[in-house]
Amino acid sequence: MINIYKVYGFLGTIKLVKSILLTKIFFPSARLIRFPFDIRGKCLIKWGTNFRAGFGCRIEAYSTTNNVILTIGNDVQLNDYVHITAMEKVTIGDNVLIASKVYISDSSHGSYAGDLHDSHPQILPQLRALKTIAVIIENNVWIGESVSILQGVRIGEGSIIGANTVVTKSIPPFSIAVGNPAKVIKRFDFDKNCWVLV
Repeated sequence: MINIYKVYGFLGTIKLVKSILLTKIFFPSARLIRFPFDIRGKCLIKWGTNFRAGFGCRIEAYSTTNNVILTIGNDVQLNDYVHITAMEKVTIGDNVLIASKVYISDSSHGSYAGDLHDSHPQILPQLRALKTIAVIIENNVWIGESVSILQGVRIGEGSIIGANTVVTKSIPPFSIAVGNPAKVIKRFDFDKNCWVLV
């Protein structure tokens, strides 16, 4: 067993113990939430067991109904400063690992699809009609540091999203995607039992 004091030091150990106590009081099904932890619309969020979150995470759900719109599966770990926004539907599967400074949102201020429903650039951004399309992150996904996952994206089971990637389109299962915009560079070959270039 690790020596917590040697790993975290005196002040770090105090902060850890405080976070453990607050987790057990306010999020009893969670494993550990490091505070500060900003949550908005808690009644619209369904939490799985053994949830873990780093410092400064912001989890928010906004809806005119009382239905759950943000679902977080079992054994999900968010590292520091993850920001998740749900206005229609965001689903995060089981055993998902999310690095620090990741942004996930199913919504945007306005529409920019190149059709008759586009938002006009002379309307103030905060006054543009919100556009939402569900985001789904399947089981066993690993999302790297400073990734942005935007509306309408599905990330397939077992996939890896490399650091600093901007995901604007869905990623198939068992893939590795990197870049801005995200591009699949490898897929897992179950016959060869290894990752192969695409």
